[in-house]
Amino acid sequence: MGESKVNTTNAAGEQPAKQSVFQRLYTGTGAFDIVGHRRRWFLAFGALILVCLTSMGLKGFNFGIDFEGGTQIQLPAQGANGVITTDQAQEVFSDALGMNPAETQQVGSGDSATIQLRSETLDPAEVTQVKQALFAELQPLGTDGQPSEQAISDSRVSASWGSEISRQALIALAVFLVLVAVFLVLYFEKWMALSALVALLHDVIVTAGVYSLVGFQVTPATAIGLLTILGYSLYDTVVVFDKVKENTRGILNLTRRTYAEAANLAVNQTLMRSINTSVIALLPVLGLLIIGYILLGSGTLQDLALVLITGMVAGTFSSVCLATPLLVSLKMREPKYRKQAEKVYARREQQARRQSENGVAATDVDDDHFDPGDDEQLAAELRREKAHAAAASVPARHPKSATQRRSGRPSGKKKR
Repeated sequence: MGESKVNTTNAAGEQPAKQSVFQRLYTGTGAFDIVGHRRRWFLAFGALILVCLTSMGLKGFNFGIDFEGGTQIQLPAQGANGVITTDQAQEVFSDALGMNPAETQQVGSGDSATIQLRSETLDPAEVTQVKQALFAELQPLGTDGQPSEQAISDSRVSASWGSEISRQALIALAVFLVLVAVFLVLYFEKWMALSALVALLHDVIVTAGVYSLVGFQVTPATAIGLLTILGYSLYDTVVVFDKVKENTRGILNLTRRTYAEAANLAVNQTLMRSINTSVIALLPVLGLLIIGYILLGSGTLQDLALVLITGMVAGTFSSVCLATPLLVSLKMREPKYRKQAEKVYARREQQARRQSENGVAATDVDDDHFDPGDDEQLAAELRREKAHAAAASVPARHPKSATQRRSGRPSGKKKR
């Protein structure tokens, strides 16, 4: 998987005018050598995956009550003495059982707000003890507006329910990957399918690794969000690959660009779009996090927003900096693409030599104006390539020396 250098000069051998970073980003002229530095990207992504796998293996995950099982106690956030806070409820729980609950949160807002206390599985006596303590200290109000012990409810969650959710999520993930592979092979080709799947697996591992490293709680909403970001990451990768496919049409018969340069140009041409899509997609997710957690205090919305933010960021980077560079490395393993790259470099050396000898710039059309997606331009370029190859195959003609010339005029008579 040799690393090829992406040439940013035009066909005349001239360096393009210097532009600012934002101008290059907006125009997408291929000035960012993303594919040419693919080994650095591979090392960075490999190190990130190694850290995530190590954390998952050694530290594990912070599974919620839905996966590990436990007891949940819920009471209204309105009491006879005013608003009941999560700190008050947690303190009463600790005093009653001598241990802190695993999680305390407020769900909803206003008169419909409730306090949820989650802990390891409690026996009926412990549940009764906690409910009596909560009613005695906080006096939660019932539906009739009067303090009522019946306003405090409890539920028990079995660990088998969480394992069933995990199993169904894994099945959905496997089916999704199989369908994606079939689609990519039929629409693109095998190396693009493999590169896209590697990028998807990267997104899954990195998202799970971040949850393990930071200690975010894993809930059923996490599994839902994980499957959602896979579709987002795949969409971004397909857009980039579609541009790569367009830029590399008939490239084996052309000597204007190498496959690596055409792919790098495609990444640059879609880079601004990828950034805009990511920013626009992250804005409502951030709104979901702010509204769902800060204003409504909903743990489910918080979990969903966290996994979406993590996965979208990872998916954007993998689509731009992993999928296409990996595709180029796989393509350049094939002899026909290496041979085509050698022809490109040979032609450029010939043009540079001709320019230095004659002091005249090459007459080829500028690379920036050539669009392989345009059938007319592609056909014209293929004709030009055939003419160039035909001219190169004709042997040079040299004048005969004086000793080889016949003396005198031809008489037209045959010698006997």
